Amino acid sequence: MAEDELARAVRESFHRQVTAPRPLPVDPADRAIRRANRTLRRRTVTGVALAAVATAVVSAGTAQLGGQAGRPNTPTVVLGEQSHPSASPGPARPAPPAVGAVRAETDLIVGTSLGTTDGRQLELDGVGPIDRAQRMADDAGWLVVGGPTAAGRTLWAVQPTGAVQVLLAGAATIVVGADGTRVAWRDGGHLLTAGVVGGQLVATARTPATGPATVAGVVGDTVLVRPDPARPGHTLWRPADGPPAAPADPATVQVYGSRPDGRLVGQLVDAAGRSCLALLDPTRRLAPDRSSCVPLAADGPGAVSPDGRWLLVNGDAEGGTRALLVDLDTLGSTPAVRVAGPVATGAVAWATPQSALYVDTGGNLVRLRVDRVLAGDRGTSTTLAGAGPQSRTVVVVPSRP
Repeated sequence: MAEDELARAVRESFHRQVTAPRPLPVDPADRAIRRANRTLRRRTVTGVALAAVATAVVSAGTAQLGGQAGRPNTPTVVLGEQSHPSASPGPARPAPPAVGAVRAETDLIVGTSLGTTDGRQLELDGVGPIDRAQRMADDAGWLVVGGPTAAGRTLWAVQPTGAVQVLLAGAATIVVGADGTRVAWRDGGHLLTAGVVGGQLVATARTPATGPATVAGVVGDTVLVRPDPARPGHTLWRPADGPPAAPADPATVQVYGSRPDGRLVGQLVDAAGRSCLALLDPTRRLAPDRSSCVPLAADGPGAVSPDGRWLLVNGDAEGGTRALLVDLDTLGSTPAVRVAGPVATGAVAWATPQSALYVDTGGNLVRLRVDRVLAGDRGTSTTLAGAGPQSRTVVVVPSRP
């Protein structure tokens, strides 16, 4: 190759290297496309997350609104746990059964609705069937005794707010003292008693139960024990003194209450088999002090007035069983007895020393005044709204010091 041709080839080679575009380390278009894709992905993820949050919020709101639309669930009540009324208003609930035109002198329960003397109505959710009810001391609420079931009886404490607490469950027998500060019960092979303070059971004492022995009443700190419900006879159990005193008195079949002097009012059977009323001395193992024979019902309710003067009890009169008013001051001589009204069922509640209430066999509320009965009148019966075979009426016994 000639020198001129070689020089020309070299110059053309260098010229091509200078004029040819140099490859870029990063393609600008590719960079822009990739940046746009990343932005799109971020926006997509953010949108999905916001949609998920919005869905969760809407779902929670829907669930909350759905919960408010239905009736609040009744809390499960266990031993020692309180059931408080729901703070959520919920839908309007049917009004508890009204007492109608009656303004009762004591609290009343119809079914599970508690009507108080001051006009309040409390629904006792989770309580029932109800056998008896009594005011606690100092108006601290109510003690409610359940009826017999296959699982035994239950004792509830109901606070003035309507909160319910189970104090006992599965007891064979439960009795409450007249002052509302002590209860006694049989559980398995033991007799037990405890004080009631602030709606709680305190200072529980127990003693072995002999055979079919059961508790029959509470007077102060003393428990009345019936060694054999199939036979006459009662004895006293003072926990501070040990087991129940023995032997039992041989004749008493019922104890209705006490008088201000401490003597108990009871029914006994005399040697001739007649039923008699007697004042029993607890300091002498229930020895009868004064007695008079009265044709009383073999078994049934009865209660002594707060002043200890009167006994309202079932007995035989006018060819059948009636509620009788007995003047306890006349025991020991010819007793003063008046027919007061139809036969009583359940508890007898003395609202005052002069007025008493009970429920008759038809489920009607019977109200009477001592002065009217002495004048020849009978107790008046009133049918309560809502009362029926499935909604028993229970008169609440006031606490008595």
